[in-house]
Amino acid sequence: MSVGGPSAAGDSLWMRTNHAGRAVDLYSGPATALGAAAGSGSGPVALAVLAAAACGAYDDVKGDHRRGFRAHLAALRDGEVTSGAVKLLGIGAASLAAGAMLKERPVDKVLAGVVIAGSAHLVNLVDVRPGRACLAVLALGAPGLVRGSLAAAPMGAASAVLGEDLGERTMLGDTGAHALGAAVGGAIAAGNGRLGLLAHAAGLVAAAAWGEWDATSRAHPSG
Repeated sequence: MSVGGPSAAGDSLWMRTNHAGRAVDLYSGPATALGAAAGSGSGPVALAVLAAAACGAYDDVKGDHRRGFRAHLAALRDGEVTSGAVKLLGIGAASLAAGAMLKERPVDKVLAGVVIAGSAHLVNLVDVRPGRACLAVLALGAPGLVRGSLAAAPMGAASAVLGEDLGERTMLGDTGAHALGAAVGGAIAAGNGRLGLLAHAAGLVAAAAWGEWDATSRAHPSG
């Protein structure tokens, strides 16, 4: 999640002012997305990662101040296609397509898609301070290493930029956060059976619901 608008330190679309008022670049976002996609070793996962990165990049460049699914869907009903709606629909569709290619049974296909899209959303949701998104990817991906190597790609990409992110010299932006989230979600989806998919999907839906409540609360504070 990008913080602030274009930095006064430069005119580049890929510069931002972070939470502490420092000028940082967003170049780690595309770099981690490409690294995670290339290293995934899975066509379906790479598809989801690149689609998530593209939608995130659109939001990084064109994003507005609105937060939460409800606000973007309300705008869509009024005929306005916001960058949030592009992410919601684009990442959701790509995730379901990837899930359909990863699994054989219809229920598992849908659950896999939910896990991929939900993971992309979760990593972006926690990306509000330096290093949090990268650390979330490492935490989410670590258990999957015992079941296969798909999680190694997003974990490696996150590790590569963690120092620069913590040092507030760069930030992932929506491009990197969504892409890394989709990559680790793809690893989770590929490595789990139905029970595992159900458990992860339930947790991710709960996290999304909390994020929506938080966004609504911030937009309409009580008192």
